[in-house]
Amino acid sequence: MLVDDHAVVRMGFKLLLQAEPDIEVVAEADSGEAACQGVAAAAPDVVVMDLSMAGMGGLEAIKRLLAHQPQLRILALSAHEDTSHSRRALQAGALGYLSKRSAPEALIDALRSIARGQRYLDAAIAQRMAMQDLDGGPQGPLGPVGQLSAREFEVFMQLARGQSVAQISEALKLSASTVGTHLYNVKQKLGLSNQAEMTLLALRHGLIDVGS
Repeated sequence: MLVDDHAVVRMGFKLLLQAEPDIEVVAEADSGEAACQGVAAAAPDVVVMDLSMAGMGGLEAIKRLLAHQPQLRILALSAHEDTSHSRRALQAGALGYLSKRSAPEALIDALRSIARGQRYLDAAIAQRMAMQDLDGGPQGPLGPVGQLSAREFEVFMQLARGQSVAQISEALKLSASTVGTHLYNVKQKLGLSNQAEMTLLALRHGLIDVGS
């Protein structure tokens, strides 16, 4: 099952994968919400999940899919090559992580590995994660954002992309007061005072691109 909010990206992946005799694309979804709604009927072995989507986003979708179907094997995809996204995706339960900048052959290798139940991690990101673990530092391998809990990180990312508290509340199915509490904790932990500073921090650490 291919989950990505860009139809052109899904089409490219589908054309690539259809050429492989042992891989079949059984379903597509343009959001995390659509993936959660359609996964039971599609019954895929592997889900390819883009992390940077509007709405609940890929991380939340990974958690919800695995909560209902723990046997699913999920490959997280992202255009970002920072280690925060890869670590969070793996913590959420993804079996693999791949950069969208990887060679097409890497996607095929990743899918085959994950279908066998083996972990797959983009080589460049794996090296960066290993170096960060060695270097450590007072704030840990993820930098200041590493202090955030999984839910706080999701709220932080949504805010950094310009979403309002009401929009985040709807996407993550949380009350506005709960989102407000997470927002307060994020500001306290990161020493930030407003949404613009969150966006700047996310840009500085490569968590989002300009215009994303």
